Amino acid sequence: MSAPQALRLAGGRLAGLAWGEEGAPPWLALHGWLDNAASFSRLAPLLAERLGVRVVAIDFAGHGQSHHSPGDYAIWDYCDDVLDAADELGLETVTLLAHSMGAGVACLTAAALPERVARLALIDGLGSVTTPAGEAPRQLRRGLLGHRRPPSGGASYADQEEAVAARVKGGATPVDAGTIRPVVARNLGALPDGRLGWRTDPHLVRPSPVRLTPEQVVAFLAEIECAVLLVEGETGILGEKEAARVARSALSGLERRVLPGGHHLHLEPDAVAAVADAIGAWASRDAGRSEKRGEAGE
Repeated sequence: MSAPQALRLAGGRLAGLAWGEEGAPPWLALHGWLDNAASFSRLAPLLAERLGVRVVAIDFAGHGQSHHSPGDYAIWDYCDDVLDAADELGLETVTLLAHSMGAGVACLTAAALPERVARLALIDGLGSVTTPAGEAPRQLRRGLLGHRRPPSGGASYADQEEAVAARVKGGATPVDAGTIRPVVARNLGALPDGRLGWRTDPHLVRPSPVRLTPEQVVAFLAEIECAVLLVEGETGILGEKEAARVARSALSGLERRVLPGGHHLHLEPDAVAAVADAIGAWASRDAGRSEKRGEAGE
């Protein structure tokens, strides 16, 4: 398996990794909250080989090796990262491969600018974290107070394995060391004292002052026109929760696959091949349907 190509996009403010031949049709890959482009380090080579595509995974602003943002990190702000990367790659329309928070960003982009998104392959994520309208004042309070607190000095670690252990212990969703190690490795930088610290902007963990309401998220999902595949982990974050069922029902063209694995199933060594198979089969079928639609329109 060849090493990925390191990239700088959007005038240098975004970092990324690319797998596959430079001339191959590109897919843009979007990672989850506090992760980075290495989230696709096991899945992307499989898709590049199977589908003959080039998977370009970006580090969202504030994540991995991308620049930090001087402002907030609202989920809709990441749509500009997607569009800036697509523009620099010369893509009028793009296939988005997206996990968790990245799936939420992909959905917002596809709903607002359907002419820019050809199809969505989502991994254990759909829509975004919401706040009911009646809770908006309290959410704003949490955000304002949180933004006025200075960020913590940040943890430091003697070596990568100590950092991996900390991520496993303190992650927002369950994950094991073997799964998350590539993401941790990309997110570490050397400190002046020789120890290792996180590259991630500490402001990313501040409470959001404003979130979309559940009704707004459903309205966005209902506007998506392109083909959508949702690959969920059996022990992932969606399942049969009421919000997940409502979100899925808003997408008329949704194809859903539930596979063994957790929230990071696309990174789990024992699960990634099945994820690649599901995405590869779906993409091949969608390409066939697109050809037939094109022939019918001639």
